[in-house]
Amino acid sequence: MRLPNGIHIENEATFGELRFSALRREVYERNEDGTASTEVKERSYDLKCKAQGCMITVGVPASVPLHEYEYNALVELVNPVVDTVASATFGNNAEADWYIKADDIVLKRGGGNPPQQQDKQPGKPNDQQHQQNQPHGDKK
Repeated sequence: MRLPNGIHIENEATFGELRFSALRREVYERNEDGTASTEVKERSYDLKCKAQGCMITVGVPASVPLHEYEYNALVELVNPVVDTVASATFGNNAEADWYIKADDIVLKRGGGNPPQQQDKQPGKPNDQQHQQNQPHGDKK
């Protein structure tokens, strides 16, 4: 059986709850002479996977901006695909390694810890900004 496009999977059934852990590594493009260039090709992130009961590593294209979500933020994968790569071994055998790739890793709606942003209502500055804008002699 050939899987030229990998196996497309159902997020919730396969992974259950996913929690962000950290950036694992960046894979760099190769120069013509085989040395690593400075151009990032792919980033891999570690995610805690409740349904599998272990940490999983997910590759995301470098065209997606670097994710620095809070540790344990609830996330989900965009268009995840499971695929394999085979390596020849001794005696006409091969070993297959599984890997997971996704178009992106995003905060799950209603469960993530988004980056800290100041609370601001239109037309009403927040308390910190309001205090900074007051003259020192003027107290309310």
